[in-house]
Amino acid sequence: MAALTADRNTVSRSGDMLQLEAAAGKTIYQGALVAVDASGYATPGATATTIRGVGRAEAYVDNSGGSAGDKVVSVSKGVFAYGNSASSDEITRADIGKDCYIVDDQTVAKTDGTNTRSIAGKVFDVNSNGVWVKF
Repeated sequence: MAALTADRNTVSRSGDMLQLEAAAGKTIYQGALVAVDASGYATPGATATTIRGVGRAEAYVDNSGGSAGDKVVSVSKGVFAYGNSASSDEITRADIGKDCYIVDDQTVAKTDGTNTRSIAGKVFDVNSNGVWVKF
């Protein structure tokens, strides 16, 4: 496509909601940390190196008996509270602004678990509600 030579009416979206096709054989619970796999399908957060955190599931989706793309999940972008890992992987206020890593669909950690975890998002805050992750 060539560079513009006149004004362009560029369409836009709010960027706070995605509709993603669910991966084959997956169940995603409302409120879960949702990731996309290497093929771009939605999957619940899990310890893996081939997924990327994208947001929070807005509804329960059961694609446990389906093929990739058979079901669609609504995923919100924003800042959401998830559980904190423990011990040396516990996230503290000193980690605000840093990447955090997916442990499962409701827990994040400070480290990549020796190259076994994918990035969930950025640590926005840490308080008694958990780790606030920005997607």
